[in-house]
Amino acid sequence: MTLKKAFNFLKMKINIIAFGQVAEALKVDSFIVADIKDTEDLLKYLNLKFPQVQQMEFNIAVNKQIIHGNTILSNNDTIALLPAFSGG
Repeated sequence: MTLKKAFNFLKMKINIIAFGQVAEALKVDSFIVADIKDTEDLLKYLNLKFPQVQQMEFNIAVNKQIIHGNTILSNNDTIALLPAFSGG
């Protein structure tokens, strides 16, 4: 990784928006995190900062697209934490 890329990574900001029961559990509906490189790191951060999410089922959307599996994040991405939903 070049020095410029490393510097850009260190100042990367990710916008988090929580909905429904997830927002209720977090006691906040939006916040910003820094230096999170992917959704796996985000989940680790959430589990440490908000241990109550460990017991919850929720979906993650990156820039309005629900993801399945680890996804690389970019500066100013918006992450939505969506309560699990079912339907037919």
